[in-house]
Amino acid sequence: MSGHFAVRRLLLCGCLGLALPSLVLGAVFVSLEEAADTQPANGTPKTLQKRSTDNNVVEVYSVTIDCTVTSRFAHTVITSKALNKANSSQEIFFEVELPKTAFITNFTMEIEGRVYVGVVKEKEKAKKQYETAVKAGQTAALVKASGRNMEKFAVSVNIAALSNVTFTLTHEELLQRKLGQYEILTRVKPKQRIQEFKIVTNIYEPQGISYVDVHSTFLSNELLPLVEKTVTDKKAHISFSPTLEQQRSCPYCEGSVIDGDFIVKYDVKREKGLGDIQVINGYFVHYFGPPDLRRVPMNVVFVIDESGSMAGPKIRQTREAMVAIIQDLHEEDHFGIVTFDDYVRVWKPTLQQATNQTIKDAMEFAKKITNRGMTDINAGVLKGVEMLRTARRDEILPQRSSDMIILLTDGMPNSGVSDPVEIHKNVREAIGGNMSLNCLGFGNDVEYPFLDVMSQQNKGFARRIFTDSDASLQLQGFYEEVSSPLLLEVDLKYPSNTVDFLTTNHFNQLFNGSEIIVAGRLMDNDIDNFLVEVFGVGYEDYQVQGQASVSDWGVMYPDEEYVFGDFTERLWAYLTIQQLLDKSKVGSPQEKDSITAKALDMSLLYNFVTPLTSMVVTKPETDDTLQVADKLTEEQRQNAERMGFTSEKKQSNLHLFQSLTLSTSNCFLSLFFIYLRSETSFLSAPKPTYLFGGWRPSLSDRASRPEDALCFNINAKPGTIFTLVKDQMSGVLVNGQIIGDKAVPPDGHISTYFGRFGIVHQTLGVNLEVSTQDISVFQNGNWVKLLWSGTASLKGPNMDLLLTKDRSLTVTLKDSVKFVILLHKVWKKHPYHRDYLGFYTLDSHLLSPNVHGLLGQFYHSIEFEVSNLRPGQSPEKPDATMFVKGHELNVTRGWQRDFRRAIKKGESIPCWFIHNNATGLIDGEATDYVVTGLFSTL
Repeated sequence: MSGHFAVRRLLLCGCLGLALPSLVLGAVFVSLEEAADTQPANGTPKTLQKRSTDNNVVEVYSVTIDCTVTSRFAHTVITSKALNKANSSQEIFFEVELPKTAFITNFTMEIEGRVYVGVVKEKEKAKKQYETAVKAGQTAALVKASGRNMEKFAVSVNIAALSNVTFTLTHEELLQRKLGQYEILTRVKPKQRIQEFKIVTNIYEPQGISYVDVHSTFLSNELLPLVEKTVTDKKAHISFSPTLEQQRSCPYCEGSVIDGDFIVKYDVKREKGLGDIQVINGYFVHYFGPPDLRRVPMNVVFVIDESGSMAGPKIRQTREAMVAIIQDLHEEDHFGIVTFDDYVRVWKPTLQQATNQTIKDAMEFAKKITNRGMTDINAGVLKGVEMLRTARRDEILPQRSSDMIILLTDGMPNSGVSDPVEIHKNVREAIGGNMSLNCLGFGNDVEYPFLDVMSQQNKGFARRIFTDSDASLQLQGFYEEVSSPLLLEVDLKYPSNTVDFLTTNHFNQLFNGSEIIVAGRLMDNDIDNFLVEVFGVGYEDYQVQGQASVSDWGVMYPDEEYVFGDFTERLWAYLTIQQLLDKSKVGSPQEKDSITAKALDMSLLYNFVTPLTSMVVTKPETDDTLQVADKLTEEQRQNAERMGFTSEKKQSNLHLFQSLTLSTSNCFLSLFFIYLRSETSFLSAPKPTYLFGGWRPSLSDRASRPEDALCFNINAKPGTIFTLVKDQMSGVLVNGQIIGDKAVPPDGHISTYFGRFGIVHQTLGVNLEVSTQDISVFQNGNWVKLLWSGTASLKGPNMDLLLTKDRSLTVTLKDSVKFVILLHKVWKKHPYHRDYLGFYTLDSHLLSPNVHGLLGQFYHSIEFEVSNLRPGQSPEKPDATMFVKGHELNVTRGWQRDFRRAIKKGESIPCWFIHNNATGLIDGEATDYVVTGLFSTL
């Protein structure tokens, strides 16, 4: 096997981050490669060789997260330092996850006194530079979508022997107040102890701090005293810096106890009046969120998609959310419910006041919402508009109240009027600026930009609802944010001869727990005539005016004035760019071009990485190797999720296990599928749900309970070869051959197992055969054989291998999927049983959406529901009904062995057993996956 091979090892893996209201930042991953030149000068290939490993080649000795919040504007600096202690160069990777709404403002690498700085350029110019480098095989994109609210920034660099490197990433964001608080969430998963580990947050709020709360998911009684919190009237300081010994997970363990979320929540003091105005260096920012205002009654029509694509968990979670939301309606509210597929249905023809009886009736209606036909969004929304307009005309609604439509859909219109442009026009003309339209897009099939534009055209906003176990909570959380309007049509006015370059100063609504922020530039520093007026329509009219009073920051913070600098100007620039980007989605082409040009100029001027700019990082090895960091739009994020390319994937989405299944007449192969769960969402992993025995798993239940498992038997004789994974787009093929017992036991029951696997990557030219005796690798015209009796850590140009003696083989294909094969050893003198193999798939999201095979068909989302739990043939094994892939199946609760943690004995895991060779669960029949050779295709 030719090429270069090296030891590759993950040194630091974790999330070091900051989230602003529930937005998370932070991960620092450092791994290394020890280059080993195995290519002779004459080009003659060498075979794979075992390499020794050194766990102390690279030392990551410092990781700090330093966040400074100045009047809601967060400036975060993440720094990681590492030392290459080896006598050869190493490649080190630096990865950080940051909120998708944050702008990267700086990135530097300092190597032996020389600093390399990322340069922000216009995206089109950076793209040309990037594409030129791509043709030379020199680059990789630096930013990828990561889950619902994060982006992952990643860069690598070669470091010379005995050299240091310091990575520094800076980003900025304006904190958004939601439900009465600001939240800073730092997610830390370092996976190892670090000499200098520090989280520091400083909060400066001249308006006054009303409270600060600090908690964490990993703080034990021993670690709790290490959290330092100092709060004065206008400043808060929070720090957490455990020593190496304090980071230890147990007295004799090398692992770190730090694993989870570190959360700071706070709010500021509020008084009725103008709000708080800060003026520094010729720029001002105005915060408006008065307390104790009476809630404005709300008139809301829920427009719910009942099309066929809502089948399964989505429609069930919609029912659950609607029942909870209806219960939360206030007595002074009026509401209606419209459901639509290719027909429109209404709960009641007119809006109803939220009395005890109407709430009860509406809940019963919501429980019966079901999936039906096609998707006529145009008709559904227009019906909701008509109901609100009729209720206004007939004076059913309170004069001082807020009119709102909430649309929930999971797809694109395909019935009735289906042209998005025409639908936008119809809805905009029907609403006429008299009500707000909020659009919720459920799942990855929805056309989010279509909903986003429709919301912005009609005083609302759009939000994506992710098809995870907490989707019902997502829907309820959105409603909680918008269910308590305090003021309508809010105007904040400033002297035209004093202020210019003003951000948006008219707002359709102010909701309870939120805040309005306006910023602008002063024409001069004379603020004696800075008269401010605020008008709003509420339960009572809100009107206040007065002279802006300016706080003296030097007096409030005499020892730290240098900290604040030009934060008001950068806050103004951040807010202006965000609003320009929103405005660029609507309007005429000429207006869009003008707005986009302004946003681009400001992004370049203030060094912000926005959807219009990119940061170009030149790697120091050659001074011409480029990497490019972009800011992803929501549409780009959604497209990445559809392809399964988000970086939030766990390494183990789905596993295939073998266990002994005995039969009186046939040999059976037992397949055991485990859907692993955690509190992180898997956007393209399977999403099974259960309803049985009155228990519905919550998010936390999913993280800790093993109910998400399926198992089934396949009737197969020894020698049969199945195609397990087949992905024509990526060129990956995995076949597995069945073996049986060495001899027929006296009772005639033969056990079957997997005894050989064939793994092919056609694009990379890789062939790998794994048996219970050895591993044979074919690449570039050469066969190399490794024995299970040895240990090896090998790296090639297209494939890495990690062999653990008599235990496991990890196969990592370049830029592709990873497989793990376990060797299950059986006593050599056993009269019947023999050694066998277990197969596991990691990073399955790197395969294409078209991957198939007996195992591969489950790599992407399937939906099923289990209900009607009832007694089975055995008291401990109840039966139930499973709805999956349009089939209604009888399933039985059973048990299988999970060998992930205990390779010898395994542990018993409950699963739903699908009968009859998994007919109805797998596509086609089991015999459709049989092939003639270990490297044959179907």
